[in-house]
Amino acid sequence: MSVLRLDHLAVACTALADGVAAVEDALGVRLAPGGEHPAFGTHNRLLSLGPAEYLEVIAVNPAAAVPGRPRWFDLDRFAGAPRLANWVAACDDVAAALAVSPDGTGVPMELARGDFRWTMAVPDDGRLPFDGVFPALIRWHGAAHPAPRLPDHGLRLTALHLTHPQADALRASLGRLIADPRLTIGAGAPGLSASFSTPAGVRHL
Repeated sequence: MSVLRLDHLAVACTALADGVAAVEDALGVRLAPGGEHPAFGTHNRLLSLGPAEYLEVIAVNPAAAVPGRPRWFDLDRFAGAPRLANWVAACDDVAAALAVSPDGTGVPMELARGDFRWTMAVPDDGRLPFDGVFPALIRWHGAAHPAPRLPDHGLRLTALHLTHPQADALRASLGRLIADPRLTIGAGAPGLSASFSTPAGVRHL
């Protein structure tokens, strides 16, 4: 039985409006409102990928106070065009998942927004293992989850491809944690790419 299951994808950008425009152009749909994360000084917009998965576009919130720690998803060092930068995997026990994850996957933090309550493992330096290609770990508390509340435009994730120079080590780390046929790992520069089925055909990020 898998320890982890895919929860959501994160598209990083330097300005939220730019990231939203890039994703809407690539996928052909409008994103829904998201919210703010005061603990990290970030804000986001959201897109349904079905009843249990979603995509977020996330950026530093220029109106928020500077947090007293590095921002998650390595956003303090993000530069360049909006891109799919991270993925987040859900688990039932963050501490247990961390025990079998690479060093640096993070420290559990309790977070909340509205009626959403979750525990997330956040690296001390903001950067996830394998140059950000390893997933962030999350546990949602209670029944509240963003995905079923978002407008469903018929988009579904069909493939998530991870690349890293240490592909074999990444594959070994993830092999004991998640079994998802959509997930593939190959050698190359650190990065993520994804394919989606949409009413207008296959689209990519």
